[in-house]
Amino acid sequence: MFFYISFLRPPATQSFPSGSISITPQVSNDLRTEPFDGAQDIYYSWSPVTPQRAEPYPSITVPQKLTVWRQSSAYKEIPVPLPQGLRDGQSYRLVLTAHGQGRPHIINLAAQDIGTRPFPVLSMPILFSSRGKAGSGAEKQEQIERVYRIPLQSGENGFLNIREQTSFDLDKKIWDSGIGLSSWLVELAQESPPPDGEHSVAKLCARDALFASGNGKIIELGAGTGIVSLTLGALRSALPHNKTGCILTTDLGSAMPLLEHNVSANASLYDSTAIRPQPLVLDWDDEQLPERVAAVDTGFDAIVMADVTYNTASFPSLVRTLSSLIRLSSPHKTPIIILGYKERDAAERTLWDMVREIGITFEQVGQRAGAGGQAIEIWIGRCNNPVTVT
Repeated sequence: MFFYISFLRPPATQSFPSGSISITPQVSNDLRTEPFDGAQDIYYSWSPVTPQRAEPYPSITVPQKLTVWRQSSAYKEIPVPLPQGLRDGQSYRLVLTAHGQGRPHIINLAAQDIGTRPFPVLSMPILFSSRGKAGSGAEKQEQIERVYRIPLQSGENGFLNIREQTSFDLDKKIWDSGIGLSSWLVELAQESPPPDGEHSVAKLCARDALFASGNGKIIELGAGTGIVSLTLGALRSALPHNKTGCILTTDLGSAMPLLEHNVSANASLYDSTAIRPQPLVLDWDDEQLPERVAAVDTGFDAIVMADVTYNTASFPSLVRTLSSLIRLSSPHKTPIIILGYKERDAAERTLWDMVREIGITFEQVGQRAGAGGQAIEIWIGRCNNPVTVT
């Protein structure tokens, strides 16, 4: 499992340009239901908000140690010194990290030890102004961002800026399996020569479906913030032929505003509509697939899912949706199914039995251990003799 630095008490949207600001940091699991069990150094830095920046990721000041987070002082307000040389009217983002070396505010999806330390966080911009509402009268922030590094096959790096809500809306925050699966996809894209050894056939099928050419047709179910589809699009941007195909990134209507924002915010990574994720409403409870999905010629090459198992009551609808998607393809060329999963309840594993009834067999091909506890498991499903579910 992974742990995340965030804000129990976030900064305000506006503050006076003198003194300090007060926050209450938090270190917890993805759903903010399990606090970190131990002591964790937290560093702060500031990222200036400028129209143009030299690097494709936010620059920060030299990190300084802010506090040591412990459960015993989890609700304590912490004063944060303002940026040096701050002028009235400037905007900065507050950055909290677990260490102060290198680029501690960037999550490296290619790191073998990803998630062994809590992930960093960036606040939204804070306007420092002596005019208007500031201090206790200013509105509290309701969103955060995290930055992810993706090594591309061209030898360059891509950087994803993913925005989340600080509310408890489940479809508006990053979940462990989204990061874990994205990390595994980065590894899969980088593997050269092609995968061998245990699970080599399944991994080769996945790699061919996702990266063998630029014309793959991919759909993600339960996309949430969109990190998996955005990672796939960035990885596919390095392919020599990427002008055809599609990446449909789907979820409920409530997820669309944030999902659309994250796609738009990272648009510079995608030089064609074929690799730019396309947000789309797909409700598993609807018996008919959306017209845009049903119209995909010869069906999809891959179906991608991360953390779609938390609600076992939705399994019949999910299985019906998978069956409908598979039926879009020829029985001789069914899509590969890639699942990122972290167990939260043993009953979730009944999904494996349910999909077997429609001809899908899963095998585990990898995992991301993170900071311990439940690992993020990577599963690949292949369909033999697909069975229709009505």
